[in-house]
Amino acid sequence: MDLLNTLVDKGLRRELPTREEALAVLATSDDELLDVVAAAGKVRRQWFGRRVKLNYLVNLKSGLCPEDCSYCSQRLGSKAEILKYTWLKPEEASQAAAAGVAGGAKRVCLVASGRGPTDRDVERVGKTIAAIKEQNEGVEVCACLGLLSDGQAERLRDAGADAYNHNLNTSEATYGQITKTHTYADRVDTVQKAHAAGLSACSGLIAGMGESDEDLVDVVYSLRELDSDSVPVNFLIPFEGTPLAKEWNLTPQRALRILAMVRFVCPDVEVRLAGGREVHLRSMQPLALHIVNSIFLGDYLTSEGQAGQVDLDMIADAGFEVEGAGTTTLPAHRSDVAAAATGGGCGSHAGAGSVCGSAGSGDTVGDAGCGSACGGCSGHGEAAPLPAQADAGEVRSDLVAVRRRGAGTDVAPNA
Repeated sequence: MDLLNTLVDKGLRRELPTREEALAVLATSDDELLDVVAAAGKVRRQWFGRRVKLNYLVNLKSGLCPEDCSYCSQRLGSKAEILKYTWLKPEEASQAAAAGVAGGAKRVCLVASGRGPTDRDVERVGKTIAAIKEQNEGVEVCACLGLLSDGQAERLRDAGADAYNHNLNTSEATYGQITKTHTYADRVDTVQKAHAAGLSACSGLIAGMGESDEDLVDVVYSLRELDSDSVPVNFLIPFEGTPLAKEWNLTPQRALRILAMVRFVCPDVEVRLAGGREVHLRSMQPLALHIVNSIFLGDYLTSEGQAGQVDLDMIADAGFEVEGAGTTTLPAHRSDVAAAATGGGCGSHAGAGSVCGSAGSGDTVGDAGCGSACGGCSGHGEAAPLPAQADAGEVRSDLVAVRRRGAGTDVAPNA
């Protein structure tokens, strides 16, 4: 296809596709799907080879969020029967993080529900970061705590944080339909604060909330403009007890086309396959590895993922390799810029206005410090069978396995 040849050429040059080209990727047929994946794979291999970066979530504080994000199981008024607990102690969080690092995770993502951290919360998270880094040499730590106030990003950086995650989630035009207790501009401001402080910016999206193709392209273009180093792509898992419980809009083919579009728009950034992959991609998850270069290992914030060993086997069986701690994730043209700006650190970002400024997505945060890898806090369940096409509006609570293990529980984590 001329379209795919054009997109590959642009991706290898870090050139931004046109909006029409991005929309055309989402409009391709199932008969063209393998061609789309192969084209995106050429771009992925150019910048990341066959490496897969592993990330591990630690939910520092679960549930009881005052924000009203429709996708989130921790939202105000949520009836989802998730775990609820207050702040983990630094040694508890460090122990949970160690399980992920033992499984091969290179980055630990510290997430806390809530609108945003108080200064006392920032101090508490700083102690947790110190405890994790003392126990796990060389590990990257990304904080995801919600909306940041002035000076908080700098304090997190000084405490040892390498990155900050806060997702845009959806387009500016439709954001008000998803959340009313804060604005799209609030999210953009937090990503910019993280950038300005020298943290690696992580910001992404949630697909499957009823958005249009135009909305998906809009948010990915916004992410590129924000120039984030990491773009997590979450697929909504409709938690029973949340307003989006009936939004079952995705097929494996649709999910792969969305990932390919993100790769073409943000060719040289860390595209992370995040919440919802087990439910929506199912047996086609290995194909996604030809597009993304990063995944979460094990469980999510409020839901259970597939076993960590299953993830490792999938990566090996598909012919990929886990990225080692001594390897720089991002291409040199991005990581060198970050090192020069911050004196080191994990991420990298080309300056705003660079050829491939990606956007703000990360392990992903949200107002509730969520929206991140939990599938927009919608979590995900075990890889259970789903009908080829679930009827629109059908609630599939049997596919959503609420997390009952790991941090905040007496059950060992699934790593």
